[in-house]
Amino acid sequence: MQPHDELPDDTSRTEDGAVSTSFHPGTGRALKIGAAIAAGILVFCFCAVLLIRLVEAHALRKGADNAFAAAPPVDVITARPASVGQDLVLPGQTAAWYETTIYARVSGYVAKWMVDIGDHVKKGQVLAIIETPELDAELGASRAQLKASEAQVSARRAEEEFSKTTNERWRDSPKGVVSDQERESKKADYESANARLFAADAQVALDKSKVDQYTALAQFKQVVAPFDGTITERKIDIGNLVTAGSASTTTPLYRIAQTDPLRVFVDVPQSSAGELMKAGVPAEIRSTGSSGDVFTGTITRSAESINAQARTMRVEVDMPNASHALLPGTYVNVAFKLQPRGLVEVPAAALIFRPKATQVARVGANSKIDFLDVTIARDNGSLVELGSGVRPGDRLVLNISSQIAEGQSVTPTDTDAAPKQALDAKR
Repeated sequence: MQPHDELPDDTSRTEDGAVSTSFHPGTGRALKIGAAIAAGILVFCFCAVLLIRLVEAHALRKGADNAFAAAPPVDVITARPASVGQDLVLPGQTAAWYETTIYARVSGYVAKWMVDIGDHVKKGQVLAIIETPELDAELGASRAQLKASEAQVSARRAEEEFSKTTNERWRDSPKGVVSDQERESKKADYESANARLFAADAQVALDKSKVDQYTALAQFKQVVAPFDGTITERKIDIGNLVTAGSASTTTPLYRIAQTDPLRVFVDVPQSSAGELMKAGVPAEIRSTGSSGDVFTGTITRSAESINAQARTMRVEVDMPNASHALLPGTYVNVAFKLQPRGLVEVPAAALIFRPKATQVARVGANSKIDFLDVTIARDNGSLVELGSGVRPGDRLVLNISSQIAEGQSVTPTDTDAAPKQALDAKR
C-alpha cells in the first residue's frame, strides 16, 4: 500500500470511487465580497422604489387638494321666453263613428247571407234573409181572422139596420095600436144590435192590428244595414237557427262599423286642459305604423271635467277617413299646436326634483350657485315652460351634481347651442 502522509494537489479518488474537492484559500473571501455587493444593490433598489412611491403619493395628494379647492365645472344654459307655440303630442285611440251589433228581430233559419267581413255596405242594403215558417203561419191566420171579423161586421150591420127600422115603426105608431111594453122592447133590440155592431167593429180593428204587427215583423226577415259602414264580424251561416232579441244567450248576426269619419279619443293632462277644452283646435293625427301617415282633424268636444284618478281630461278629435287608411282601435299620436303664453322656457335637464319643491340651480354674477323654487306651467318633454321662479336671462345649470351646495363657486360653461338644436328638432 502507498503511504498516506502526502496528499496530491489535484483531486484524488477514494477507495469507494467518490470524488473529493479542495478549494483555494482565497475562494471564501471572494464569495463574501460578492454577497455583500448583491445585498447592497438590493438595498439601493428598495430605497429607490420607496422614494419614487413617496414622490408619486405626494404629487397625487397635492393634485387632489388642488382639484378639491378648484371650482367644479358645470354646463350652463340661458333661460329664454317661449316665443312660439309648442306641439303637445299625446297618445290617442281611434274609434268608429258608429258601431253596432246586429241581432235578428224574428226567429227562424238563415236562408242566405249576402255580405262578409270587410265588405263596405250602404244603409238599407240587405245583409241576410231569414226563413220564418211560424211567423208566416201566424200572419196567414191573422189575415183569415180579419176576414171573418169583417164578415161578422156585415151581419151585425144588417141586424142593426133592421132593428133601427122596426124601432122607428113601433115608436111612431099611434097610441093604443101598440103597447108601451112592445115599444120599449123594440127600442132595446135596436140598442142591443147597435152594441153588437160596435163590438164587431172593435174586433175588426183588433184583428187588423195583429195583421199589421205580423206584417211588420215579416219585414225583418230581411236583415238590412242600419247605416253606411264596414262589416267587421259575421257569426251566421246558412241553416243556423236564430232567435229574436239581444239577450246574452242570443247569437248576433253581424257587427258593423262606420269608419268615415273617425273619432280619436285623447286624454289631455291637467296642465293643458284649459287650452284644449274648446272645440275648433286643429290637431295632427300621426300613425305609429310603418307607413307613418299624418292626418288632420279638429277637436269637436271635450268632457270639460278632470278625471280625479288620472288628472286628465278626455277630448274627442274628429277626422275624415274616406280612404279607410286608419282602422278603429288604432293607437296614434295626436299633436296639438299650443299658443305661447309668455312663459320662460328651459330644458328639462335644468330641473331638480326635491321632496319639498321643484328647483333650478342659477349661476350668479360671482359664479356662485343659488337654488330657486319653480313651478312648471307646461311640460313639453325635453323643454319645460316655467310659471314662476326664473326670469329670462338667468343662467341655469344642467344636470347639476348632488355634491354641489348652495353658495358654492363653480366654473360655468355655456351650452346654449344644445337646447337650441333640441328646440329646432322638436319644431
